[in-house]
Amino acid sequence: MPHVGHGLPPLTCNKSGSCTRSLDSVQSICLVDGPIPIIAKRMIHCSMNPWEYKQVKELRAALGPLADRSLKYCTDACLSRYLEERNWNIDKSKKMLEETLKWRSTYKPEEIRWDEVAVEGETGKVYRANFHDRSGRTVLILRPGKQNTRSLANQLRHLVYMVENAILNLPQGQQQMVWLIDFTGWSLSTSVPIKSARDTINVLQNHYPERLAMAFLYSPPRIFEAFWKIVKYFLDAKTFQKVKFLYPKNKDSVELKRSYFDEENLPTEFGGKRILEYNHEEFSKQMLQDDTKSATLWGFDDQRQSIGNQQYRPEPICLAPAAG
Repeated sequence: MPHVGHGLPPLTCNKSGSCTRSLDSVQSICLVDGPIPIIAKRMIHCSMNPWEYKQVKELRAALGPLADRSLKYCTDACLSRYLEERNWNIDKSKKMLEETLKWRSTYKPEEIRWDEVAVEGETGKVYRANFHDRSGRTVLILRPGKQNTRSLANQLRHLVYMVENAILNLPQGQQQMVWLIDFTGWSLSTSVPIKSARDTINVLQNHYPERLAMAFLYSPPRIFEAFWKIVKYFLDAKTFQKVKFLYPKNKDSVELKRSYFDEENLPTEFGGKRILEYNHEEFSKQMLQDDTKSATLWGFDDQRQSIGNQQYRPEPICLAPAAG
């Protein structure tokens, strides 16, 4: 039986429980994982069931009135991630989300621009790959052995910028990214202090919940074990389960890697067949374009970057079903 509610077109579910809703005649109700609703004319896959959507509505009511960018940030997809992270507990999710809104109001991650952090990216220590995993998720490549600066605050700002950029470029229907970490050249001398590692983990866990699908640590040196034994205690249980070590000569590691990546796309440094060289000049051009896209998305003019007159729209993620 189709679900009907709130004046929306019928939500039709198949035997497997997957639901879609035709939006051909509906305007400005498509939920996006970004600032603004847009006109949509397509069938959109929905992953929230009626109970989950009810929890989202309750969380939104508990938050009270929101303004400006906080309102744009708090899409239904966003609220569902905070609920998922806190096991769908309204009070705990509300507290976590309010802390994020406070952090975003002061740190302003959406306002960071490439020209502010470009020096951090000169060696390609963190960059967005031009391929996806088998599920179509955005991939961030991290190469801590390429560390080239000493300012821990700027290093964190660069990482936050790259996480925001990965989110900006998530394909339609995706809410999570994958990290590939290459330890070539890594040593204790290039590692960050334990306190900085903890602060970085706290920012990522507390303010980007359910954004990480998996983090693959490829062939870390034995000396990394001492660093990991301390750092792992800063990870919550959910994040810890998403961290996987890959070793090129380990059969289970090879099979796990193949289950997530097509070896034809994977760079050789991760055991793939593709030669991928980081080109800072070309990557910078992409980031300047994305800065304009981000400014449009968040509703403010970016006077420092101007890439033609192209207009951008966020891609729709999901129109949540009404409780039937």
